[in-house]
Amino acid sequence: MAEIKKKEEWGSRIGLILAVAGNAVGLGNFLRFPAQAVQNGGGAFIIPYLVSFFLMGIPLLWIEWAIGRHGGKYGHHSTPGMLDVLGKNKILKYFGVFGIFTNLTVAAYYCYIESWTLSYVWHSITGTFSGKTTEQISLFFSHYLDLGNGSLINFPSEAVIFFIITICLNLWILSRGISKGIEIASKIGMPILILFGIFLAIRALTLKAGDHGAIYDSIVGLNFLWTPQFDSLTNPKVWLAAAGQIFFTLSVGMGSIHCYAAYLKEKEDIALNAATAGWMNEFVEVILGGSIIIPIAVAYLGLDWVKANVGFEMGFRTMPMLFQHWGPILAALAGMTWFGLLFFAGITSSIAMGQPVMAFLQDSFNLTRKKSVFTFGLLTILLSLPCVFFYEAGAFGEFDYWAGTFSLVLFALGESIIFVWVFGIDKAWEEINRGADIKIPLFFKYIIKYITPTFLLAVFIGSFIKPVDSNWTGAFINFFSGNGWQFASDSVIGNIFNIGIVDTRWFINGLMTNVFVIDMTRVLLLSTFILISAAVHFAWRKKKRDQLSQERNS
Repeated sequence: MAEIKKKEEWGSRIGLILAVAGNAVGLGNFLRFPAQAVQNGGGAFIIPYLVSFFLMGIPLLWIEWAIGRHGGKYGHHSTPGMLDVLGKNKILKYFGVFGIFTNLTVAAYYCYIESWTLSYVWHSITGTFSGKTTEQISLFFSHYLDLGNGSLINFPSEAVIFFIITICLNLWILSRGISKGIEIASKIGMPILILFGIFLAIRALTLKAGDHGAIYDSIVGLNFLWTPQFDSLTNPKVWLAAAGQIFFTLSVGMGSIHCYAAYLKEKEDIALNAATAGWMNEFVEVILGGSIIIPIAVAYLGLDWVKANVGFEMGFRTMPMLFQHWGPILAALAGMTWFGLLFFAGITSSIAMGQPVMAFLQDSFNLTRKKSVFTFGLLTILLSLPCVFFYEAGAFGEFDYWAGTFSLVLFALGESIIFVWVFGIDKAWEEINRGADIKIPLFFKYIIKYITPTFLLAVFIGSFIKPVDSNWTGAFINFFSGNGWQFASDSVIGNIFNIGIVDTRWFINGLMTNVFVIDMTRVLLLSTFILISAAVHFAWRKKKRDQLSQERNS
């Protein structure tokens, strides 16, 4: 197979590492990680989390970097082509559709949430949140239009304006290319993000009872997170949550890491680069992400309140209210740094989602970068419409679950099996170590071959059949007693069959229900996957025709 010269390359190693770390560092580092840690027992969560990082996270990073660099050698910068050159089976390229589908659909709702952070930066500086309660802040983007028949549609005009600004900024960065766009944005965004995080962490951890209205010492929240609880090692619920968080935090199973690695030279290091980017993400998530929202919330609201109310939206609802205790100037500064931090975390991730989609359009259909940017922007806006207008009706949740959770696990499981068992572990190990600046311990070869796929399979099966209340012991007892298996509503089976929803009608008294929105969102996502698969099929047929034409002409 002829080697094809790549058109673009990274300008510097630090730029590459910051870009990959920026891809991994996202809103989940500061919003989802604290929520997962609190909901799974604080210190009970950390040990399974770190074990998951060691046995699944780091190996998957090496696998994805290796697949990307290997595919880039043959001119492929998106996962359909990368998987196609790992084996002779024609089906492999269609499994690579997940690497385009996930980035496109996640970008659709992610950019919308990202735009909230930009809006909140502005309102923090102007003092909009002064004197407002969490309930008032939570309704900030809830503006409904009456369609005339009693149906309401959410139309947050201000959020839409900031969303357009955010999309335009993403597209402008992407239009400038790898080295002049993505790399420069990462070199600017990541250091600012870390500085903002350090400022907030220091302020959070120095809060004491009585200081600016704090009721408790903030260190109580940190102790909850870092006090080990070894009983968690036998709790499947905690392991499933920890492994799931690793997917979110490292952005594995998406296809964006593959794309970034595809622009490397054949013998450029991936072993040290991947590990460095991974550990940088862990520093941001565990050290900074775990030292801001939990300690501040515990200082003012108490640990019990945080346990009962922690969640993704707490960063938008509760934090602006808590900052007001610090006085107008410091509250404005804290709000600006907190939401500014989230914005930079978001945009370094969203531009990483755009690049694989654009690379596929450029590689497969010879689109210019300008046209591929326009196409990606148009598709992102169209797919985002359900999330914007039907956010509270369930559209956002469906995008997040099927595109941002299920697809990640399935693709990571599939790519690890393809790379290790189809491409071959010996060739895979050689690919990972080619040009390596560190010597990877040999035992990782066996972890990558056996433990990582097994770990992923366990996570996939666990998410598929997750029982009610994550009570695995009780579920098995009921099953072997002949009482069947009770699926949790948030399991894959539970989601497919709308378990937990009493009334599954699409319309009631002529008005569409949330179930209708949820099911139509699923139809949209499935249709998107099918259309991308068709595009891959058409691209390969076109490539074959072009090759035959060249052979006849020569």
